[in-house]
This record gives sequence, structure tokens and C-alpha cells, in this order.
Amino acid sequence: MAQQEEKDYLIQLGKHIEKLRKKKGISQIELAYRCDFEKSNMRRIEAGRTNPTMLTIRKICKALDMPLKKFFDFEY
Repeated sequence: MAQQEEKDYLIQLGKHIEKLRKKKGISQIELAYRCDFEKSNMRRIEAGRTNPTMLTIRKICKALDMPLKKFFDFEY
């Protein structure tokens, strides 16, 4: 994957997390708390400025009460 394509994917992934969070009516601070992250870390993930590990994605899914398998069902 080209570097720009990777950046674009991370931005889309972050937008997807933000959309799911808002759909559940959870603030960014609340989601960070549920995941045991600093708010700044959640902000970077949602902005697409960091590449979250699978363990991080798993924590986010658990906090959003969403199966990991279903999480990746988004358009890129």
C-alpha cells in the first residue's frame, strides 16, 4: 500500500470510529475512559494521525459493545 493510501485509510478508520461512537451517544472522553486511554490518544486515533494496534481496536470495540468482526465492515 502506498504511503498516501495508508494515510487515507487511517483517516477513514478514525472517521468510522467517530461515527460509531456518536451513534452510541458516547463522548470522545467517555470512550477514551472506557478504553483506559488518554483523551489525546483517542483524539489522534479518530483524526487518523496514528495507526492503532489490533489490541487497541479490540478495546474500542469492547467499549462500543461491537463485535470485532462487524467493526471492519466499512467502506474505504
